[in-house]
Amino acid sequence: MTDHHSATARAPIAVPAGTTDRGGIALAALGVLAFSFTFPGTVWGLDGLGPWTLTCARVALGAVVAVGWLVLARVPPPERRHWPGLATVAAGTVIGFPLLTTLALQTSSTAHAAVVVGLLPISTACYVTLRTGSRPSRAFWGAALVGAAAVLVFAIQQNGGAPTAGDGYLLLALLICAAAYGEGGRLAGEMPGWQVMAWALTASLPPATVGLVAALATEPAELTARSAVGLLWVAFGSQLLGIAVWYRGLARAGIARASQLQLAQPLLTLGWAVLLLDERLTPAAPLTAVAVLVCIVITQRSRG
Repeated sequence: MTDHHSATARAPIAVPAGTTDRGGIALAALGVLAFSFTFPGTVWGLDGLGPWTLTCARVALGAVVAVGWLVLARVPPPERRHWPGLATVAAGTVIGFPLLTTLALQTSSTAHAAVVVGLLPISTACYVTLRTGSRPSRAFWGAALVGAAAVLVFAIQQNGGAPTAGDGYLLLALLICAAAYGEGGRLAGEMPGWQVMAWALTASLPPATVGLVAALATEPAELTARSAVGLLWVAFGSQLLGIAVWYRGLARAGIARASQLQLAQPLLTLGWAVLLLDERLTPAAPLTAVAVLVCIVITQRSRG
């Protein structure tokens, strides 16, 4: 699902002018496709597991693979100055975002969550803007406000006139993940993007293990075939496979070009919600997703 922005500050591999690395574009597209299954995978995981169990198991499984990956690649530990940023990435993309969106998906539909979380690129751009002290154009702030307003109206309309607890979880997820993506992007300018996520996962292994033991003792758990597939997907498909091909695609095709593919992610998730979860979309869902997509394009082009 959702950890892939943390490579956005890394310099792309040079490609001859006027050419396109189609292999890189294909890898980036595969990454977006993997991320688009995160919410459906989470819903499947909740079929037999509680939200805390699912989140902690996802992190623990991914962290074990990340540790092995780092050991096999003989990657030296990060410098001390990198750890505060890695802690932010771990708190946001590894633990905070998965947990908060999992809690939200207990009461919110996948389509609803996909539209609300579609604001994440705008939220991240706003965080980076404030973090760096830059002064973007009025068009940037105008598009950001319009996108936020569109999602707010959608959420209120869908919930009968008032936001719900699920919307609160999604809002918190947006804020914490935007900060994590911003810090991850900064770190990815100093180390390979996959290492940023691998170290963040490694740092999360101890609390995830403790949390998993506590969750299993307090939440009912029944590992059905559906919940097992969902758990395995969010742990390995979204969290590791998706990230690996996404980062490689950014490096080969160039960040500016490849990252535009991510604009399709909310719309893809809406499609999977219908096909895999039998959800029925209201006309407002795809219309709001498209409106947010337009706002994202404007913010990305007017940040300077």
